[in-house]
Amino acid sequence: MRRIYITLFFALCSFTCAVAQVSMEDMSSEELKPAFSNEMKRQQLDAEYTSDAAIRAARILRRQERNTVEFSANLHGSLTAYSKSWQASGDNTVTILANVNFLHTYKKGRFTLTNTASAKLGYNNMKAELKDGSNRGIWFKNVDEIVLSTAPQWDMVKNWTYGANVKFRTQFAPGYSARGAKQNGEKRVSNFMTPGYFDASLGFTYILPVEKFPLKINLAPVAMSATYRHDQYTSNNYGVPADYTSKYEGGISIQLDFDRSWGKDGWLRYRTTAYSFYGWITDISAQKKFKPTELEDGTMTKYEHVVPTIRWENTIDIKATKYISTQIYFQLYYNNEECHKLQVSSMLSVGLTYTFKNK
Repeated sequence: MRRIYITLFFALCSFTCAVAQVSMEDMSSEELKPAFSNEMKRQQLDAEYTSDAAIRAARILRRQERNTVEFSANLHGSLTAYSKSWQASGDNTVTILANVNFLHTYKKGRFTLTNTASAKLGYNNMKAELKDGSNRGIWFKNVDEIVLSTAPQWDMVKNWTYGANVKFRTQFAPGYSARGAKQNGEKRVSNFMTPGYFDASLGFTYILPVEKFPLKINLAPVAMSATYRHDQYTSNNYGVPADYTSKYEGGISIQLDFDRSWGKDGWLRYRTTAYSFYGWITDISAQKKFKPTELEDGTMTKYEHVVPTIRWENTIDIKATKYISTQIYFQLYYNNEECHKLQVSSMLSVGLTYTFKNK
């Protein structure tokens, strides 16, 4: 029995030594490091992301809000023909009139810029007796005008603005006093830049705060009016001294503008402009600032009574359909330097019309 205990004792000691030789270091495994991959594309985004198309659309909308464009073109005419056997008196006549108008207004904040351009050109054909004894149809100009203007303005107080008004006016082709004058070798009355007018002024504009009566009144205490005569062979010198091509006057000016349409589609429209210039300095470029006047006894006065220039234009447009309209035009003009009489022009025409508006 004692041997059995001794044998078990030595067996237990051997097992304990064997177990003691195995440590945690011997059981450690190889360290594995995880591998990560990122195949996503990185892009920096703002808090508020806007596409290019949205930016372009916003710019276009801003331009449309700031810009107002109106364009109209008219072509009016008439034709009258008689046969040789026609018993009543009458001449064959052809009348053609073309009219173009453009209006652009730009507004940003307190600043407003208004640009206008208009052109009129009309001819008619009628028989005339010439000096050589012939009787034939002759084209004769009866309407001819080019007008360009610009007016930058800044808001001052309610219904009041201040700024400048610049206007240029002339014509396209030579004009004659009567039918057949060109064929008979007579002098022409007018030509391109003969006369030519350039008006510039600085002042204030009052806009009447009544929607049904859109009236603008421009008062310019500082104004300049220039007259040009580049064609020295015309029969009228238009107040420009001999051997000169231009004359400049200083003074004051006033202008009234009214433009209103009636009806849902604007079938009736009335536009009127009244302009007056009073020049107390008759020739800015001359050494003597005031123009002398010769009396009956031959003496010269130091000052001359200056007569103001007046120009009043009226246009009535009546639309029968979208492309057919009637236009009534009336003009009253007085310029003492050109003619001592009041000049009046009136016209009624029917024809085709085209109008474009962006608003």
